[in-house]
Parts: sequence; structure tokens; C-alpha cells
Amino acid sequence: MSKANSTETRQREEEDEQGSAHGAAGEQLSTAPREERPDTGAGVPAMSVIGWVRWFWRQLTSMRVALILLFLLSLGAIPGSLIPQTSVDDMKVQAFKEQHTTLTPVYEALQLFDVYSSVWFSAIYILLFVSLIGCIVPRTGQFVGQLRSRPPGAPKRLTRLPAYTTWRTEAGPEEVRAAALAMLRGRRFRGHEVGDAVAAEKGYLREAGNLVFHIALIVMLIAFASGQLFKSEGGKLVVEGDGFSNTLTQYDDFKSGSLYDADSLAPFSFVLDEFVGTYEKSGPQRGTPRTFEARVTYAEGADGAERKGVIKVNEPLVVDGTKVYLIAHGYAPVVTVRDGKGKVVSKSAVPLLPIDNNITSSGAIKVMDGYKDKNGKKTQLGFKAFFVPTFAGHGKGQMFSQFPALDFPVLALSAYQGSLGVDSGLAQNVYQLDTSKMKEFKDEDGELLKKMLMPGEKLDLPDGAGSITYEGTEEWASFQISQQPGNGWALGGAIAAIAGLAGSLFIQRRRVWVRAGRGADGVTVVEMAGLGRSESAKLPEELGDLSAALVTTAPVAPAAPEKPDVADTPDGSAATDATNEAGSRPVHPAEAPAEGAEK
Repeated sequence: MSKANSTETRQREEEDEQGSAHGAAGEQLSTAPREERPDTGAGVPAMSVIGWVRWFWRQLTSMRVALILLFLLSLGAIPGSLIPQTSVDDMKVQAFKEQHTTLTPVYEALQLFDVYSSVWFSAIYILLFVSLIGCIVPRTGQFVGQLRSRPPGAPKRLTRLPAYTTWRTEAGPEEVRAAALAMLRGRRFRGHEVGDAVAAEKGYLREAGNLVFHIALIVMLIAFASGQLFKSEGGKLVVEGDGFSNTLTQYDDFKSGSLYDADSLAPFSFVLDEFVGTYEKSGPQRGTPRTFEARVTYAEGADGAERKGVIKVNEPLVVDGTKVYLIAHGYAPVVTVRDGKGKVVSKSAVPLLPIDNNITSSGAIKVMDGYKDKNGKKTQLGFKAFFVPTFAGHGKGQMFSQFPALDFPVLALSAYQGSLGVDSGLAQNVYQLDTSKMKEFKDEDGELLKKMLMPGEKLDLPDGAGSITYEGTEEWASFQISQQPGNGWALGGAIAAIAGLAGSLFIQRRRVWVRAGRGADGVTVVEMAGLGRSESAKLPEELGDLSAALVTTAPVAPAAPEKPDVADTPDGSAATDATNEAGSRPVHPAEAPAEGAEK
């Protein structure tokens, strides 16, 4: 936008100069509105309220202010990218506030944790929207008026124009003008005959591109605003074999715009059949994912037919306008917990969170109901879990995974009993174990009971308190379910903006005049001249091509034969030079005389 409009004032000044030099021929080659300049007389009357309103409106709808507002909008988006936003990740915002106690009050006063919904950002957004509309409406009216009007007549002296050529021809003036009009129309010029000249114009798509660019900006602003107001976005972690139904209660976390209606959730469901992940096994790219996809069975609507689908990174599953993205993957060890009597209390796949690229994972296993100690008293169990899909082996450093694939899985557990704190009514992280109200199980040495388990192995709790068995490993995938209306409009607006900007930058608007009239000797003199909105090296070249095309219909008249000198003539009369002063050929625009020169 800045490239298309930053030279608006300079171009307008050039057009004013051209208009004064070329008359009506140089006026209004642009749809840019002319600024009203106040009189500079000694006594300038004070403006009324209406006058101030008009002045403010003129300032707001000027291109200069629109560029300033666009720049401010770009600056306002910077803190939204650098500072954690409540609408994106509330946990990061809370962590930031705890780490920066001095900056937090300042940021809260400036609404920097909610930039895109802040008062100041919304004000800039709305002012830019109004400014663009105020710029486009009058320009559109002027452009439509120019499309309906005809190109102005030729200036009195075509030699003053920047591109000029002339020649003499034996064809009649009417024949030359008719041929010129047909030739110019054949090259997509809008032309008509005015007096003894043909006036033609081309390059209207330049102004059309400029208008399309600004209209596309408005479309993009509307699309972004609607996307923020009506969007919904949530996350869900699904273990292989489990499913998801698109209802609010199924989400692990859910955020939406201020005008979003939960009833507009698209009805669909899916089951994670299998997660497939393969990794490079050697070389500098070892451990890099090669295959990373979730294979699902999904159904649209309450009674829709089941269909198979594959969700890959950046290749979401699209169901009824809702996109399901694959964003993460990990492992879920399957564990079985038994009480002292051998009764199965819990058996489930417990998702653990990766902490590095090799999917070393940590988490917590919680048994909240169904367990009784050896005295028959109900209590709760908790296990801190640490998992590696590829164990390096004992005596080879700390327990960290050596490879992301499930080649040598090992699960390390440490055991606790007591109250998990889940009955307090406070939200609790499912991947962390609160041991403040729990006691450690002790081993024979009086230390915390812990053990590394391979699939099929178990950890026996002391004093007949039961056991926990590592049965095997499932895989899980994390999905982002997003519904954001306006994305299609935003994409269309962006494409239209690029196309419009390209048109406004690379298409030149220009006018061409062809004048044909009889000279004093009865031979037709043809003059051609061109004028562009801005200086361009291509205008003289184009005029040369046009004149070459016209010469085929109106060929150059042969030069008059030279008379012999006095000494060579039989009667001794003085010879005269009858050479065509204007030239017996078209003068290329580069050879045009300086302003004011006689042809």
C-alpha cells in the first residue's frame, strides 16, 4: 500500500504542472482527490464546528493518515507477538506475571496481555477501516466518471508533449484519422475523433488496480475481525483406540471469540485408529520424523456414515468447515494397579508429556477411587512416572531416551499414598503429582520406593499394599480443532491486494493524439504525441511503434526532386531547395525537437 500511495502527492503535483502546460489534455490522469488548500489571505475567518468536522474528515480520509494508521497497526501487533496473550495461553501469562512483578502492573494498565482486544488497538483498527472507506468512495466515483467520459481533445501544440513524431503523407486527412482511430482501437485504446485530431487513452487498469488494492484491504480487515469475534479453538489429546466428539465437554481446553455461539459447533466425531511415526535412523538427521500421521475413522453429523481419513502436519482433516490439526505426539504406558488382595483397581493407558526431541516423557499416574489399604481403609495412590522409548541401558548415564521410536521402552516409577488433593475443588494438572498430603512408600533401605520397569514387569508395594504392572505402550496424538470463519475471505483479499498492487505499480496510464491536416503545399502533415501519468521510458517506444503501424496506411510522401543549380540549368535560373523541412519520414520521438521548436 505504501508503494502505491507514497508518491501520490508528487504525482499530483506533476499532473498539476502538466495540466497547466497541456491544458485539458493533462488534467485528471489520476483519480486521487485534490486537497482543498485554504486561502492564504491576511484575514482567514475562524472555522465553525461544521468546518472543523469537515477538516477532520478530510484529514482522516487522506492517504497520509491511512498510511500512518496502517503503520501504527503494525507497531501495535509487535507486543502481541512478543508478550504472552491471555487469549492464546493463559498459563504463559500467569508465569510471565510471576517472573516480572515490576512490569506486570504497567503491562496490565496498557492492556498488553490482551493486545488484539484492547481499547487502543480496536480504536486504530476502526479508524483505519473508516479512513480506507473514506478514501475509496470518492476515488471510485471519480474513476467511474472517467470511464464514462471521453479522452480530451489534442493540445494546441503537440510539440510540447514529452513524446512526439511527425511526417508528411499523400493520404487525405480524413483517411489518416480514420486509420489512426482503427489502429488505436485495435490496440485496446479508448479513442474518438475531436476536430482535426484523434484522441485516445489507455491504462485504466492502473486506477482500477489501485482501487482493488484498497478494497481488498477492507475485505481483509473485515475477515480478520470476524475471525477473531466468531472463532473457536480447542485442544484434545486422544490415545489410540479412543475417540472425540465435537462437544464442549470433550475438549481439554477451549477458547472462543466474544460473539461465538457454542451451539454452532459442527457435529462430528472421530476415533484415533493408529498413529504412525517413523524416524531417520542414521546420519546427521538421525531422529528426524519421516512419517508423522494420525489415521482416523470419522463421521459427520449424528448419524453420518463412517469414513477413513489421515491427518498429517499442515494437512488437517476438514469436516463441515471445522479443521482438525495434528499438533503433537507421545506415548501412553498401559499400567494395571492391584490392591493387596490382587483385585484390579485400575487399568488404563496414561499419557505422558515429552520433554525432549527423543520423546523422553514424564507425568503422573493417579488412582483416585477403588483402592483400599491392607486395613481396608479407602485411600489414594500416586506414582511419578518417567518414560523413555529407547533406553540406553544400565550404567550409561542418566535415563534419557536415545531415539524417539519405541525400540527399548522403560518406565521408571516412584510410589506414594494418601490424598491426591483432587477433592479440594481446585483445578489440578493431570501431569503433575501433588505430594504435599501424601506419604512415600519406602523400600528395604528406608528410601523412596522406585523402580525401572520393562513391559511385563511390575513394582510390588511394601507390606502387601498391592502392585503396579507395566503392561505395554500405546501412542497418543494431540489435535487442535479450529473453526475460524473469514479465512477464505482473508485469503481472497490478500490475493486481490497483490494483484491490485501489481496493476497499480506496473500499468501506465497514457494518452495519445494523432493530428492530420493539409499543409500549405496541399500535402497532409501527420503529428503524433503521447502523454503519460508519470515519466516512462516506454512511452516514446510505444509512440514509435504506433507511428510505424500508421505509416503502413499513411505512407511517407516522397521528397520533392531537387532542382539543378544555376550553372547546370539550361536557362540559368536559380535552383531552389524543395526538401521537406518537416521531414519526408516519421521523426522518432527521441528525435523530437525541444519545447517551443518549430516543426
